Amino acid sequence: MKMSATVLGRTYRYRDLKEVFAKANEEKSGDQLAGIAAEDAKERMAAKLVLADLTLADIRNEPLLPPDKDEVSRVIEESVSEPIFAEIRNWTVAELREHLLRPETGGDRIRRLSRGLTSEMVAAVTKLMGNLDLVQAASKIEVTSHCNITIGQKGVLSGRAQPNHPTDSIPGIKAALYEALSYGIGDAVIGINPVIDSADSVKNMLVATKEVMARWDIPTQNCVLAHIKTQMRAIRQGAPADLVFQSLAGTEAGNRAFGIDVALLDEADDLVRREGTGTGPNLWYFETGQGSELSAEAHHGIDQVTLESRCYGLARKYKPFIVNTVVGFIGPEYLYDSKQVIRAGLEDHFMGKLQQLPMGVDVCYTNHMKADQNDMDNLAVLLGAAGVNYLIGVAMADDCMLNYQSTSFHDIATLRETMRLRPAPAFEAWLTRMGIMENGRLTPIAGDPTIFM
Repeated sequence: MKMSATVLGRTYRYRDLKEVFAKANEEKSGDQLAGIAAEDAKERMAAKLVLADLTLADIRNEPLLPPDKDEVSRVIEESVSEPIFAEIRNWTVAELREHLLRPETGGDRIRRLSRGLTSEMVAAVTKLMGNLDLVQAASKIEVTSHCNITIGQKGVLSGRAQPNHPTDSIPGIKAALYEALSYGIGDAVIGINPVIDSADSVKNMLVATKEVMARWDIPTQNCVLAHIKTQMRAIRQGAPADLVFQSLAGTEAGNRAFGIDVALLDEADDLVRREGTGTGPNLWYFETGQGSELSAEAHHGIDQVTLESRCYGLARKYKPFIVNTVVGFIGPEYLYDSKQVIRAGLEDHFMGKLQQLPMGVDVCYTNHMKADQNDMDNLAVLLGAAGVNYLIGVAMADDCMLNYQSTSFHDIATLRETMRLRPAPAFEAWLTRMGIMENGRLTPIAGDPTIFM
């Protein structure tokens, strides 16, 4: 392998692939915090030149985190289709990029190709792509999934209704949920982030959302985003959970900081398939986000884009119904401003889709970040063009429990109208029966939650 490149008369030499991967990243404050980022644009360009000429076999033969030291690496390695990898092992990363972007390379071809790629290969090609490349390539990839209904079809933009409440008040949760439903949001999931991480509280919220679903015959799925152990206790106590949820990291040590490992995920997978209320076959909801491994001091000197891709390699094992990156939630320590958030959102969406995951994005930022709602509008439009499966809907785009800014229910409705996108077919049929939507467009009663009272 050639591990050096000359840019404008200066030669840059790299110790190993870990350094090449890190310095080929677009600028990220998290990589700078970790001390692994390129010094400047010239060094970044040199690293991209080195990365472009690496073969896929080079990347697989020199793992950034060896499988004998990390169980996430083992999951990723075991998922590779050896016959497909054998066909492409001598491709360079640059050739993989060109193949993905060719007009004649369609979604079926990409779907087959993805089975021969590791998460590190996916991260590598992402680093060579501009934002428009990430939009174009992702837009080719259709990933559908089914829990109680099917989402992810071409031309469909779903929405997670996120009716959080600062005290887990059931009436407060229902009030926000009714507003979401009145705008046509909730086909991806009715998903609540709890304040109280107890089995009784989780069960109460799952029962309440199931009551709303049953009362109005709503074709969707429910989930409470507590720790997986809490959800498992609630399910064993009879809680009606369609999906189970967990946040993921891209290293074994990062997942240990979350209080999970592969054995626990396997146990939860078995439980939800036996005792959950979702019809399946896709019964998981995973969330990720660049920077979590660094915050847990579990990054092993690996850059945050590559670690994020590894999250998707782990998620792929469980064939989830939905996955989303909470792209700007951690804060400016990892993504400093709106430019970095927009880039990360497009990277994460593409990397998940290339690994055949039903990807959504929480288009969001924290209040101490250099970003505002206009920046989030820009990212949402880009993701709509890229074919994102779903976005997060929060009342007034301001989560009163988690204290961060996201997209509102009416933001998602506006994206659908502007980009000629529709809700999931089964959910749209329900919206039509309720008089909220007609011929794919919202009616005058849309946005009025009192229709459910």
